[in-house]
Amino acid sequence: MAAVSKVSPLTARRRLGAALRKLRDDHALTTEEVGAHLECHNSKVSRIELGKRACTPKDFKGLMELYEVDDTQAEELEALMKRARQRVPPWWHAYNDVISTNYSEFIAYEAEASRCREYQTVIIPGLLQTEAYAHAVTAGGYAALGPDQVEELVEVRMRRQRRLYEDDVLFLEVVMTEAALRLQVGGPEAMREQLRKLREVAELPHVELRVIPFEAGGKATSTGAFTLFTSEKDEDGDVAFTESAEATLRTHDDLMVTRRLNRLFRNLTAAALPPRDTLDLVQRIESELV
Repeated sequence: MAAVSKVSPLTARRRLGAALRKLRDDHALTTEEVGAHLECHNSKVSRIELGKRACTPKDFKGLMELYEVDDTQAEELEALMKRARQRVPPWWHAYNDVISTNYSEFIAYEAEASRCREYQTVIIPGLLQTEAYAHAVTAGGYAALGPDQVEELVEVRMRRQRRLYEDDVLFLEVVMTEAALRLQVGGPEAMREQLRKLREVAELPHVELRVIPFEAGGKATSTGAFTLFTSEKDEDGDVAFTESAEATLRTHDDLMVTRRLNRLFRNLTAAALPPRDTLDLVQRIESELV
């Protein structure tokens, strides 16, 4: 196990949850049985195992007793438990009044990822959006929000983009459909600015942009939008987020799911234009805007 002090609280919580889930499986116990031992609801047990909730010292002690964990393993898991409970509020916590729990989790994984692979069908990915485009998407997609809330969500999106310019750079691979380039979000001028930004960011050595042209047909219709995060600091594999029609993010860390989405991303990449041809298409669409 890597030095616990070098992993983030999010990664520590996730590793501890996976270890506790394995211990429960090894003892052939249900979450209801574990919950009864801890005198809590089984949903709390599930959330701890999924890394959605920090484990309290009291619950940790009860779990170690229930699973009859030896001293050496208990010390390793206790270190994870303590690391997971450390609280250094990240920058996005200042926006808790406007971002959902799932979005907060998404940003947390993005913040510690070393690589991001994203597929979008009809909108430009958030890490590549201009402020004007982000404002138009947010105001149109969340009609119930007030102007101040829209502005704060746009601020969050712009702040996320710093990952592309930090020393600990994020390697970004994006595949999107031609439709995302042609939908005039915010009007022609906003789209011209957006397409220019796409061309500029795509020139960064750690960013790869590919577009699936209209003539690719059904190859781009096999799935909705999704994002895969890989972290060199996390040994537990990729984490995926899928988007629903209501713009709700759903987290997946099941190995079968992430393998399927990685395979799907490779297939979508193969169906897309190469990076240089993609930039030519972006420039051509930009020149057509009037």
